[in-house]
Amino acid sequence: MNRKLKKLLFNWRIILLIIFLSGSIATLATRPLTFGIDISGGVALIAQTEHPVDSKTMELVVDSLQKRLNTYGLRDVQVQGQGNDIVVVKVANVTSAEEANALKKVIESQGVFYMEFDGVIFGTGKDITYVGVYKINPDNSWEVPFRISKTAAEKFATLAKGKAGWPVDMFLDPPINSLLVVPKSMYDLMNSTAFNANAPQAPYLVERIHDAFNITTIAYANQSAEELKKLADGKPIVLVDVGASLVDKLRAMNVSVRYVPRQSGVSDAELVRSVLGLYGPYSLGEGLANGVPQTDVQITGHAANRLQAEQEAKTVYTVLKSGSLPVKLKVIGMQFISPKLGESFKTQALYAGIAALIAVLLIVYFHYRNWKIAIPVASTSLFEVTIILGIAALIKWNLDLPSIAGIIAAIGTGVDQQIVITDELLGGEKLTKITRRSSTLKRIGRAFFIIFASAATTIAAMSFLLVYFVGTLKGFAVTTIIGVLIGIFVTRPAYAEIAKYLVGED
Repeated sequence: MNRKLKKLLFNWRIILLIIFLSGSIATLATRPLTFGIDISGGVALIAQTEHPVDSKTMELVVDSLQKRLNTYGLRDVQVQGQGNDIVVVKVANVTSAEEANALKKVIESQGVFYMEFDGVIFGTGKDITYVGVYKINPDNSWEVPFRISKTAAEKFATLAKGKAGWPVDMFLDPPINSLLVVPKSMYDLMNSTAFNANAPQAPYLVERIHDAFNITTIAYANQSAEELKKLADGKPIVLVDVGASLVDKLRAMNVSVRYVPRQSGVSDAELVRSVLGLYGPYSLGEGLANGVPQTDVQITGHAANRLQAEQEAKTVYTVLKSGSLPVKLKVIGMQFISPKLGESFKTQALYAGIAALIAVLLIVYFHYRNWKIAIPVASTSLFEVTIILGIAALIKWNLDLPSIAGIIAAIGTGVDQQIVITDELLGGEKLTKITRRSSTLKRIGRAFFIIFASAATTIAAMSFLLVYFVGTLKGFAVTTIIGVLIGIFVTRPAYAEIAKYLVGED
């Protein structure tokens, strides 16, 4: 191995590229890519509000609907507000009319909000008469004030007397009157003090939801479809991350069944909250445990930082408002996208990517008449695609057609920038060796000035799409920005070192 090649291989920019590339390949090998509705198939539903609404109300409708549909156990749910009266809901992997109609029912229903204490429902969304603007304090504590009806206040005061610290639960669309079949670890968690706030002596969550909503919870122990039907005794069955193979059998036996999968990285506690539509539990304050009815109350909390406090407060605010949405939705359109069509899109995108790399290879070769330059340029583009896909797999970004278009756009920009680097280096070939050495940094500097300026304008443009637009444009913007950042910080510096080696620079 000659000195120049050894110096190249141990250059930190080359090492950084190898690290990113190796990490991306390892990620893709262990985490499959997730695809959006236009590739994996699914259904898109278009809903219209009963009357035009302002932007704040539309944001509330979108947030609330997103939470309710996630509670329903769906994955890859996208809810987008468009204009002042249209809401578009896209759900991947929904291909049957039965599932689509169930979605339609959820979208068109107002949502049912419950307040529960000690296994008793003391109020619903109808009892919330006012929700104030949430407040974030300097110490990152937060509070959401709201007002409940006199009837609910009196009922709560009786229940809560002398029980400071006990859990107060809020539910949005819980699976009422159902048999909940869960993994053993999740069952044990629900039968512990994990959801008891500051009162270990309070009834466990399993008892509270049974008393309040007639939800019977059991641990899955490989029961057969017949055994589950008998245990349900006419009630709908909700299978949570267990018994997926029993769904068709139960439906064939005329049992209403819903399967809720566990998403990657979701803990038992998060899954419990998602399935039950549970928010809380919140610890009952001393001031509300004196037996005196109070209609003006508030929920408080504390977070590690202001951003987290803002998110927690906004979630509570949205859930409280969800029990009495100011506007109804009506589904006016429904469109299915076949998984077979999505597979065709995926295949076409793969062929297009291969064709693009071959085209880059040939065009660069005919421009320089040198395979030693054409092959590294095309290879760097391939490395860039691999790293982008590795990051997409790592963050579970749903790749749709616009996202793939964004990857191609980032690669196109990358090829341009590699040509700029190459031209700058080749421009000094006729100089003496000493002059070339002294001017290498200047020429590379000029190239990277152009590259950073181009990247800055691209990121600025894509950021505008990311912030001010909804829908498919976001996917295009995200992948383009990721591609540009990978280019300017990883692949472009590495290519510059390779190019210097190929044209004989030290």
